[in-house]
Amino acid sequence: MATTQHGDDLIPTRATLIGRLKDPKDQSSWQEFFDTYSKLIYGVARKAGLTESGAQNVLQATMEAVAENMPSFKYDPEMGSFKAWLLNLTRLQIITQVCKPRSASREVTTAADPSGRAVEHLWEKEWDINLLESATTNVKRRLEPRKYQVYDLQVNKQWAAEKVAALMGKPVDEVLEAKRSVAEMIQAEARRLEQEML
Repeated sequence: MATTQHGDDLIPTRATLIGRLKDPKDQSSWQEFFDTYSKLIYGVARKAGLTESGAQNVLQATMEAVAENMPSFKYDPEMGSFKAWLLNLTRLQIITQVCKPRSASREVTTAADPSGRAVEHLWEKEWDINLLESATTNVKRRLEPRKYQVYDLQVNKQWAAEKVAALMGKPVDEVLEAKRSVAEMIQAEARRLEQEML
């Protein structure tokens, strides 16, 4: 799935984006919304026990529900977050898929459990994963590529600091410091993104 190209705005749903979504002809805003949330919605549906086809159906139905509700949608933080509203739309679509008659195309794996608590737990986990991915992407854009590579080799590829140091031609303590500083930047960015979300 493509990611949005709007810099630091990968995961937060800003009030301005919600306002722009009220115009069904604003293709770029709808694409930004899809790019931001499609992986999250699809991932939750899959982890709730739906097949790939069932999860795609949930994604499509959720996006259609957002589009249908957006013209009259009014964001009120006292009534709840946009995140919670989107979760409820997604949960409803998952339940709809799970409750389809068994004679219809089989969209559910044997592990399907669409209960409110299960989907909410999956949603929070997927939300955190997407938030961390967005924070990492934003930090990576701001870093000199070799500094991020040092972090990537140690954290994502799980190379020993000594191996990274030998490859990069740097002292081990410099490699360890680069890993620590990038990790701190990613955590700070994740906190910033979390605070900006509606």
